Amino acid sequence: MTSRSPRTGQDAAPTPALWSERADMAESAIVSRHLRALWACPGTELGVVGWPATKRERAFVSWHYWWQAHLIDCAVDAANRSPMPVRRRRIGELVRSHRIRNITGWTNNYYDDMAWLAIALERAERTQGITEARGALVALEKKLYEAWNPEVGGGIPWRVRSDYYNAPANGPAAIALSRLGRHTRAQEMADWLDATLRDPGTGLILDGIHLPSGVIERPTFTYCQGVVLGVEAELAMHTGEERHLDRVHRLLVAVEEHMTAGGVIRGGGGGDGGLFNGILARYLAYVAVMLPGDDRQQVADRRAAAAIVRASATAAWANRLEVEGEPLFGADWSRPAQLPGGTTGAGYFTSGGSVTSSKVPERDLSVQLSGWMLMEAAYQVTAAGL
Repeated sequence: MTSRSPRTGQDAAPTPALWSERADMAESAIVSRHLRALWACPGTELGVVGWPATKRERAFVSWHYWWQAHLIDCAVDAANRSPMPVRRRRIGELVRSHRIRNITGWTNNYYDDMAWLAIALERAERTQGITEARGALVALEKKLYEAWNPEVGGGIPWRVRSDYYNAPANGPAAIALSRLGRHTRAQEMADWLDATLRDPGTGLILDGIHLPSGVIERPTFTYCQGVVLGVEAELAMHTGEERHLDRVHRLLVAVEEHMTAGGVIRGGGGGDGGLFNGILARYLAYVAVMLPGDDRQQVADRRAAAAIVRASATAAWANRLEVEGEPLFGADWSRPAQLPGGTTGAGYFTSGGSVTSSKVPERDLSVQLSGWMLMEAAYQVTAAGL
């Protein structure tokens, strides 16, 4: 049975308990629609990338490495919020399955992919004691650290042997390396991002630059802003240096002006774009909860970040569909979600390595992960009293 959720503002100030319940429901929807054993192997679980799924998707011919990294990250969110043996076991199964499906090891040729996995596995080990992550983190840290290229002025490329150095690789890599104790390299990466990819006109972070030619690709995506907010807040905590606090403030102002509508984060569509707004929400929540400092600016920045998360989560929840009692989130949180029909219009890989949207974006695991990520973010900011 499918029903439309009423689009009302009735829950003007939901409690942490209510957001926790909604996060539980978002998790349950992904578990029931998307998770299945990898190749029928006992003790495995991986995310099917579409619902309803094609035969290739059910067989994990398509699996999308970086989507699965965010699935692990969301599973860690849920286990940290409400610890249960089944949640901890699921994280272990997801981690194990990622290694099996990747076939050649933990790494691949895409530095952005590896950075997202490193973030998820570091959290899984640190907060949940997932021992399967330890060997992976050694391999991933080495790859990310050694990718830094001073010969072209710094930065790491998007993928091996590419001339394209972008925010989606350098931002999450800097977060991962900072959390793995590589604060000096993380700071070099943050400084490179600010000097190279910050648009002086809007204050937003541009997508990337070709080096050594210096040709800049100028699209601005929500997740690029999210990862830079994340690494600057991370470094503000570890270094106490003023420039990181100032960059968070400046970028928050730009995000409010250019990346939200009515206080709600703009949607990124489906395919890979389905994760973009969820990533911004995750790191806005991180800023809201973790940004240090008691000056008026830091207090205001924490509140502003929390307000965007709450407004986005309220809108996404109001615009969800309910399918057999479980939420289906829209790709654009400010508009009613659409029910995908059948398996036609499934996304596919482009020659550049990105994944396109399904005909109905709500079909994509990426879109539903963003919804789950957002519910967890809303719980985190409300539990912090923001």
